[in-house]
Amino acid sequence: MNIREETENLEKKFLSKYAILSVNSKGRDILEKECDIRTIFQRDRDRILHSKSFRRLKRKTQVFMIPEGDHYRTRLTHTLEVSQIARTIAKSLRLNEDLTEAIALGHDLGHTPFGHAGEDALNEIHKGGFEHCFQSLRIVEKIEKNGNGLNSSFEVGDGIVNHRTSGNPHTLEGKIVRLSDKIAYINHDVDDAILANIMKEEDIPLNIRKILGMNVHDRIDTLIKDTINSSYDKNDIIQSEEIKTAMGELRSFLFKNIYKGNKIKNESESKAKELLKQLYFYYLKNIDDLPNEYINLLEKGETKEQIVCDYVSGMTDDYAIYKFNQLFIPQSFKFN
Repeated sequence: MNIREETENLEKKFLSKYAILSVNSKGRDILEKECDIRTIFQRDRDRILHSKSFRRLKRKTQVFMIPEGDHYRTRLTHTLEVSQIARTIAKSLRLNEDLTEAIALGHDLGHTPFGHAGEDALNEIHKGGFEHCFQSLRIVEKIEKNGNGLNSSFEVGDGIVNHRTSGNPHTLEGKIVRLSDKIAYINHDVDDAILANIMKEEDIPLNIRKILGMNVHDRIDTLIKDTINSSYDKNDIIQSEEIKTAMGELRSFLFKNIYKGNKIKNESESKAKELLKQLYFYYLKNIDDLPNEYINLLEKGETKEQIVCDYVSGMTDDYAIYKFNQLFIPQSFKFN
């Protein structure tokens, strides 16, 4: 019995005419033997889930750096929440849930330590700039598996690199992830800000709450249902104008009051940026201190600047602080 073929036949029978069928994938850069059990997108999902980069997301900042408490989001929990929202929408619209999940799990693999502060730091100093969406694609194409990459399908790579607001995914599954990312962080960052006593639910303008919902749970529910109802049996992923406008206003509120407007958060991010810059410049001068898996990329034609960027951006928050202390903070001297 070939379970993969049976699954592919079920996709043809039950998925929407707008879905990407596994058999219609544009494939991988390097041709591989098909699996008897899993479709191409299921294999992509599994490769991302088992990658080292995915595991490191559990120790990377989502919004609040090194918080005291176990219930703040990390980059990993954010990723899982995006995946859950995206899969709900994809399943309701009869689109390819496996492709959607693979894109969602991989979309933030390239995020730096210390959240967007780390991304800003590398963007300021790295030749050619730095954006985590491109780094996420680079991880699945070149860095994982000791420089061999995951050989993901075209559709997964396309969805990953285009998940930012200005991106334009070629598939509806990719468009679902792009929107689900915003639905997740807009609402869960509010939840974390309330937990941190930075804001109260009542601080959100009443006109926004009346449209989207009076609490985090209701707002997520509203946004998911509106997306499903607005996109059903259409060759696009859209929102109603009222909901889209209110969501944009909530996002602007967060940028003003949480992402950019909190003094303590801004001071922490400033320190994190300087820490990351110091590490970047240190490894540029001491390239031999990099792990062999990154040194080996030099033999494949990569520049010193690029592999240093790969290494530093891949660090967890804890590891970046550990390496900074090891390299730049005097250690106590122990007499025999």
